[in-house]
Amino acid sequence: MHHYDEPVYLISIVSKILDIHPQTLRQYERENLIKPSRSNGKIRLYSQRDIDRIKLILRLTRELGVNLAGVDIILRLKENVDTMEREIADLRHEVEVVKNARSVSPEKALVTKKSVYEMIIFEGD
Repeated sequence: MHHYDEPVYLISIVSKILDIHPQTLRQYERENLIKPSRSNGKIRLYSQRDIDRIKLILRLTRELGVNLAGVDIILRLKENVDTMEREIADLRHEVEVVKNARSVSPEKALVTKKSVYEMIIFEGD
C-alpha cells in the first residue's frame, strides 16, 4: 500500500482510472490545477491525493458545469478554508493547553477584550 501523497501512478494509469484523455491531465497541469511529481526522466507521477483532486475537478466541470477558471477559484478558496480550519484547530488546542495549565487563577485575572482578536490578561498579587 502506498502513502496518500506518494507519487506512483503514471499518466496512462490515471487516465484509465478516471476515464479521461491524457491530454486533459496535461491541460489541467498547464492551467496549474494539478501539479504531478516528475521522475528523474521527467515522467509525470501522480499520487492518490492528485487523483482525488482530479476527481473534484471532474465533478465541478462535468456535473456542475464550472469552467476551468471557476475551478481554479474554487480550489484556491478550498485551500484557504482548509488552512483556516487547521489554524482554528491549532488555536483551540492552544486555548485548551492554557486553560489546563491555569497559570493565573480565575479570581486574580482581569480579561479585557479589545477586539475580536486580542485578549489581555493581568496577573494579581
